[in-house]
Amino acid sequence: MTVAVEPVSAVGEFHSASASDTARLGLRLAAALKPGHLVALSGDLGAGKTCLIQGIAEGLGVTDIVNSPTFVLLNLYAGEDATGGELTVYHFDLYRLGSGEELEDIGGIEFFADPHGVSLVEWADRMPEVLPESRWEVCLEHGTTADERLIRWRHLVAEKVHGREIA
Repeated sequence: MTVAVEPVSAVGEFHSASASDTARLGLRLAAALKPGHLVALSGDLGAGKTCLIQGIAEGLGVTDIVNSPTFVLLNLYAGEDATGGELTVYHFDLYRLGSGEELEDIGGIEFFADPHGVSLVEWADRMPEVLPESRWEVCLEHGTTADERLIRWRHLVAEKVHGREIA
């Protein structure tokens, strides 16, 4: 069952004082997500991308342990949408891939379009050319202390005209 929390707005900024603050923001972001959405995360090593994703996954009803798929590139989790329906959560880590072409070659981009899934993409800034125009962008930055983070997000929505997305 998904956790009921107040969703984030389409654009925002949050100052996190701890890993638990970051995970709680993930719960709020999950409340704003719908099947078919993609969350593109960027930030330095240790900025909290996986911690935020753990909160998002919890908010999407994932009960498995969520770890970064750094060496396997993709983890799949069973979750649920706001109505309690089945939802697949795709957790990508693009750090070890050299190009968007490599992601295409292994079929990764096909998951981005799953209308019954949500894609969470760590290191998305390494391959912006393969991301859909409509997406959530989340940037995590280290703060002034070891535990502080500045997290900014925005929801980009592209419109379709004659079957093609436009910005």
